[in-house]
Amino acid sequence: MGRKVLVFGLDCGEPSLIFNRYKGQLPTLNRLMDGGTWGELRSVVPPITCPAWMCMMSSKNPGKLGIYGFRHRKKGADYGSMYLANSTTVKERLLWDELGDAGLKVGLLAIPQTYPLRPVNGWMVGDFLTPDIQSEYTFPSELKQEIAAEIGEYELDYSNRKEVPPEEVIAGVTSMTKKRFKVLRKFLQNKPWDFAMMHEIGLDRIQHYLWSYSDPTHHKYVKGNPYEGALLQYHKLLDQEIAEVLKLIPEDTVVMVVSDHGGKAMKGAFCINEWLIQNGWMTLKSRPASVSKLEKCDIDWTKTKAWAEGGYYSRIFLNVEGREPQGVVPQDQLKAVRDELKAQLEAVPDMEGMPMKNLVFAPEEYYPVANGDPSDLMAFFGDLQYRAAGTLGHPSLYLLENDTGPDDGVHDWEGICILFDPKQPGKGQVPELSILDVAPTILTKFGLPIPSDYEGKPIA
Repeated sequence: MGRKVLVFGLDCGEPSLIFNRYKGQLPTLNRLMDGGTWGELRSVVPPITCPAWMCMMSSKNPGKLGIYGFRHRKKGADYGSMYLANSTTVKERLLWDELGDAGLKVGLLAIPQTYPLRPVNGWMVGDFLTPDIQSEYTFPSELKQEIAAEIGEYELDYSNRKEVPPEEVIAGVTSMTKKRFKVLRKFLQNKPWDFAMMHEIGLDRIQHYLWSYSDPTHHKYVKGNPYEGALLQYHKLLDQEIAEVLKLIPEDTVVMVVSDHGGKAMKGAFCINEWLIQNGWMTLKSRPASVSKLEKCDIDWTKTKAWAEGGYYSRIFLNVEGREPQGVVPQDQLKAVRDELKAQLEAVPDMEGMPMKNLVFAPEEYYPVANGDPSDLMAFFGDLQYRAAGTLGHPSLYLLENDTGPDDGVHDWEGICILFDPKQPGKGQVPELSILDVAPTILTKFGLPIPSDYEGKPIA
């Protein structure tokens, strides 16, 4: 007791950039690594912002949380009807619940899936899922006025998938990030805290928009383009902002820098619903005149056995008798039909006709328990390098672009972890770190017991 722990959460922090390509130009992170323990941090499946941060803060897998992405469909609901996961979806205790019960003050800034806010033993600023700053996005509520007095209008997020020029993306993300760090510095100085954590979504946003400008392996890369150094400059900004924060905290503070997943070049998108049509799993009454969302298409549900939602991966649903409004797959054949579809999807090649390395499974086959509203199948295409395009009306099964807006980059399985404890010698680079190890590591630094249902273990 008496020590402090400060965590910087960098959404989509990519180890090949931070640990290798950009390492020599990030002096603050280098110093933490040189004196600490660091390595690649294995994400969860799916490696997506939601649920990854809640898995990190609960030390539980997505199946236990019952959260498999941003969007979910309640079994038996209307076709295409989805709901968004938020804080009310999280039923498990989180790290700050354990800390608060031990009498420790917590400060939380923009952690995903914390909106709607609930009281904590300390203070909290809501995440990018908050509708707007007119909402109750702070706890206590009067923090709104303090934030406005410090930075003016707080920015919850930078618009994702919007068609804008690169310079506008760079300016927008930079502005948002600087404001968030300014709020963090203000609150760390004038509010009590034992544990504080901030999440920065800007790294995820800028990499999704601008990955192709700096990665020679990307099919859109043009050598010598004016934005070739944009990702490096943003990493430098993060490094500088972290340095300014570290000047303000006690010297014996434990510092962690973590990410929920990594990032890499996107090869394209696989049109999952078009494939289902071509292979007899879905039937249309008529083809859409242009690219359209599934719910706007004229589908013959009486002749459709499966349909899918797109995204970083595909959630595939079977049209089951007695469960769906117009179900056709008999209940006693559900597993056999699902296994047949799974085998076919695993064999789908990439756009060059080569093996695609698809990962397809039923949630109950992968997770020890699959709570909540899982889909019948989860399909990850091309080792994550292909997004799943859920829209219909495409002339091909493969796209070179995302079907829902600009996107140059996708997620990767490994994020980053840097642990710096001034009172404990670091171990340097270490292997086999898990995102589920973060919460037990922090509890250990406070000398607190690790709950018996935690799935991770302390890092050091």
